[in-house]
Parts: sequence; C-alpha cells; structure tokens
Amino acid sequence: MASQTSKSSDSKRCKANTKAIRKAATSTPTKLDRMITLLRQKKGASLEDLCSATGWQTHSVRGAIAGSLKKKGHVITSEKIDGVRSYRIRERQ
Repeated sequence: MASQTSKSSDSKRCKANTKAIRKAATSTPTKLDRMITLLRQKKGASLEDLCSATGWQTHSVRGAIAGSLKKKGHVITSEKIDGVRSYRIRERQ
C-alpha cells in the first residue's frame, strides 16, 4: 500500500510541475512575439531592429516574416525611407 501512496503523490507532483512549466512557457514572449510587437509600431521596424530583438541573422528574420508571420495571418508591408527598409504589420480594416 505504501507504493500506491507514493505513486499517487508522485503523480500529483508531476502534474503540478507540468502546470508550472506550461505557465512559465506561456508567460515568456517568444522571438516571434517580440517581432510582432516591433512590427505593430506605427513606424514599423527595420531589419536591424528585428535582428537585434531576436538575435537572428537577416535571412532568418526575412524567412520568419515570409513564412511564420504570414502563416499566422499577418499582412506585412515594407517601405524604404531614406535608404532604410521598414517592415510593418498592416492593421486589418
């Protein structure tokens, strides 16, 4: 009977740890979340800004814009101002 009690308490601890891990994982913004925050700014974000925020190389940031963000339904626009390309999420109308 002692082994059943031990298993039961181990199971409860495991479930509690799993919940804590999930909560911690969902409260920490991902790199894509950081990109979305920058891209939602009125002025948008340059490629350099996005690379600094994520720690990624330029081709990885462009890939995330063209792939992951568009798959999530975001419409990304870009414009070149004074020789610097700025990316932005276009708000839905």
